[in-house]
Amino acid sequence: MTFTVLAAIGLIALPVAFNAAFAALAAVFEYPGILRRPTVEILEKFQQGGSRLVLLWWGFAMTAVLLTPLAVFVGLSLEGAHPVIVLASVATGVVASIVQFLGLIRWPLLVPYLARESRDANSPARTEAIDIVFQAFHRYLGVAVGEHLGFLFTGAWSALVGVAILQSSNVPGVLGVVGIVIGAALMLCSLEFIGPFEVKGWRVAAAATPIVYIVWSLWLIATGIALLL
Repeated sequence: MTFTVLAAIGLIALPVAFNAAFAALAAVFEYPGILRRPTVEILEKFQQGGSRLVLLWWGFAMTAVLLTPLAVFVGLSLEGAHPVIVLASVATGVVASIVQFLGLIRWPLLVPYLARESRDANSPARTEAIDIVFQAFHRYLGVAVGEHLGFLFTGAWSALVGVAILQSSNVPGVLGVVGIVIGAALMLCSLEFIGPFEVKGWRVAAAATPIVYIVWSLWLIATGIALLL
C-alpha cells in the first residue's frame, strides 16, 4: 500500500472518527454545552456515564493521535511540493496532534477520579478543592493546550498542506486554496480566550468554530478522495 493510499484513507477516516466521537459525546454527555454548568454538575453527569463515557472520551483522544501518521502520509503523498513546505507541514501536524491529545486525555484518566471524589466529598472545603482542581486543569489543558494550541497548530498544518497542494501535481489546486482559508479561520478561532476575551470568550470565534470544523472535515474528505482519483 502506497503513502498516497494511506494518506487518502486517513484523510477520510479521521474526520469521520472525530465527528462520530463528538456526536456520541454530545448525545451521552451533552458536550460541549455541559461545560458551562457548575463543576459539581459536570462531574455528577460524568459519573452517571460510567465506563461507557470514559471509553468514549478515550476514543475521542485517540482521534487526535491519528493526526500524527496522517500528517506524515499527506506530506509524502503530495508530488512536486517543496521539501521545506512538506517538512514544515509534517512537523506542525505532529505538534497539533500532541497538544490536542494532551488536552483530551484528562477526560478518561483524571476526570473519573475527580468525579468519584466529588461524589464522596463530605465537606464544603473538599468540594471547593475539587472544583479548583477541575477548573484549573480545564483552563490549562482544555482551553490553553487543547483548544488554543490545538486550533492554532491544526490551522497552521491545514494552511501548509494547502500551500503544498498548490505546488503538487496530484491534487486540484482549488483544494489548496480551501485549505489555506480554513487554516487561517482555525487560527483565528484559537484566539477565543486570548487577551480581553479571557473571561467570557470571543463570541465570534465561539460561533464560528463548529462551522469551521465541519468545513475542515469536508475538506479533509475531499482531499482524500482527490488523492484516490
